[in-house]
Amino acid sequence: MRVEVKPDLILWACERSGRSIDSLAQQQSFRKLPAWVSGEASPTLRQLENFAKVTYTPFGYFFLPQPPKEFVPIPDLRTIGNEHIGYPSPDLLDTMYICQQRQEWYQDFARSMGETPLPFVGSATLESDVVDVSRSIRKVLGFDVEDRRSIPTWTEALRRFISQADSIGIMVMVSGIVGSNTHRSLNPKEFRGFALADPLAPLVFINGKDTKAAQMFTLAHELAHIWLGETALSDIGPVTMPSNNVEVWCNQVAAELLVPLVVLHDTYRGDIPLREELNNLARWFKVSTLVILRRLYDAGKLSREELWRAYEQELKRLRSLSRESGGNFYLTLPARVSKRFARALVISTLEGQTLHRDAFRLLGFSKLATFHELGRKLGVVF
Repeated sequence: MRVEVKPDLILWACERSGRSIDSLAQQQSFRKLPAWVSGEASPTLRQLENFAKVTYTPFGYFFLPQPPKEFVPIPDLRTIGNEHIGYPSPDLLDTMYICQQRQEWYQDFARSMGETPLPFVGSATLESDVVDVSRSIRKVLGFDVEDRRSIPTWTEALRRFISQADSIGIMVMVSGIVGSNTHRSLNPKEFRGFALADPLAPLVFINGKDTKAAQMFTLAHELAHIWLGETALSDIGPVTMPSNNVEVWCNQVAAELLVPLVVLHDTYRGDIPLREELNNLARWFKVSTLVILRRLYDAGKLSREELWRAYEQELKRLRSLSRESGGNFYLTLPARVSKRFARALVISTLEGQTLHRDAFRLLGFSKLATFHELGRKLGVVF
């Protein structure tokens, strides 16, 4: 059975997925793809179904009269100069949809448990003092500079940062893939993170494919969005100079949260090489050297040209370091979906409030044995 599909839709699906016609045509099922695009031939129903899976395209889209215009479902504050952002990738869209579904589930769970709105969500405005807001975040999280000094490394501090945010009610999800599909990597050039603000179920997603160094700043930036009560998609890095007022404010809060300027002035020496200065300050504040570079610029210790030159060198050095392995599935899954969310979902499922099939869909696996092992690792008693 052949299916009539407009060539524009076939071409759109290829472009949307970032796959070229030539590369797809090398697969046995899609040898006639060029003919589908030219309109000289039509795919069978099975071929079209396979094509939809490979290009991550909802099957029903192929029966539309013309390619749909897809938009990011939340405010998009990304900026890339004067260049057109273009289509959001299927990976970005599917990640956001998954997170929205998780947030919706947790909202219902929180209401059923009688949880009250979190007072810090939406507690700030763009007119709020940056130093006061950053101090408020540090106090609520218990993430002050002095508290961090006892932590061995800044990577450990990042883990603590995530854990403390999760413990006060913010679901922090860190993943470099779509759901649990290791073949669908997220591109940090497309986005670094996003915040879904909500009084009962605030959620922060961090692109795990980004460097660990950048992830700490992304978390701080997205927390500023939560304090504002503003949902948004971001591509902000430690040295990004945004033009959007919201992003400017959130960047300032993030920088002050991680490295208070008054403390930086007290600890900065200035009489030693920059490389040594970076290492000393990174150890002191337990943040990445990239964040330190940004704060040295804010403090007037580096010019903009010196900042960018040093940033590129440092970024290259950090990327050359060995990457962490994937790790144990049962240890990394709570990080990908938030320990708070995973625990709540497992408990709700065991109590019969949530169907196993829904829990598996939200967690990204399909085996009961995997679910039970996850519950044991999370300390849930069966």
